[in-house]
Amino acid sequence: MQYTESADKLDQQTVDQAQALKSLMEEVEAVNYYNQRAALTPNPELKELLKHNRDEEIEHAAMLIEWLRRNMEGWDEELKTYLFTSAPLLQVETGAESGGAASSASASNLGIGSLK
Repeated sequence: MQYTESADKLDQQTVDQAQALKSLMEEVEAVNYYNQRAALTPNPELKELLKHNRDEEIEHAAMLIEWLRRNMEGWDEELKTYLFTSAPLLQVETGAESGGAASSASASNLGIGSLK
């Protein structure tokens, strides 16, 4: 594992987070590789296999994101702001920064905001 700071000075939580983040980067990179290969191959059977492998890597990335949400400060709040919204993401960001309705209205397809 490569660290940007002295590994012997990092606590276990930070080490675990670094491992999860590095693993997430590797999974996303693998998604990109499989996706490009699937797009280019003319062989239908290979194309389906590569898409299957890509989708497995997406699953792994999603699991790591969920682990980070549970175990690293900041992820939970940001994911709640941006995931499963339908408004343009910069509009969601503007609404979240101002505490306005843009982010909460985007949380519902009906535009009525959160029922929390």
